[in-house]
Amino acid sequence: MNRRILFLSAAALALTPLSAMAEMIDYTPGSAETAIASGQPVLVDFAADWCSTCRSQERTITALRDANPAYDAAITFYRVDWDDYGRGDLSTSLNIPRRSTLVLFRDGAEVGRIVAGTREADIRALLDAGL
Repeated sequence: MNRRILFLSAAALALTPLSAMAEMIDYTPGSAETAIASGQPVLVDFAADWCSTCRSQERTITALRDANPAYDAAITFYRVDWDDYGRGDLSTSLNIPRRSTLVLFRDGAEVGRIVAGTREADIRALLDAGL
């Protein structure tokens, strides 16, 4: 019985898409800043649960991550809850104008930004800059 459970658990894990295992990391003060300072590629998504543009961006990012596992291997994804941290230090220091803003960092510097954009080609280009 235990072997059967172990086998089924292993099979379920193997069939889970990589993007489901590598969800966005929920931001807490200092977490994204530490990752950015380390120099690794970091995508910071300033979003709100009630924002339809944010949901569209999230669906596009998820589809791109599913199609290209290199994104998950190279980029750390953070989600900043706009309702909690929209007026916080990170948002203020980066001059984030609104929710539905995506910012990509590499080597500790901003390399690209999308504000309220949902075009797949634009989001793909932003993620490609992190590879």
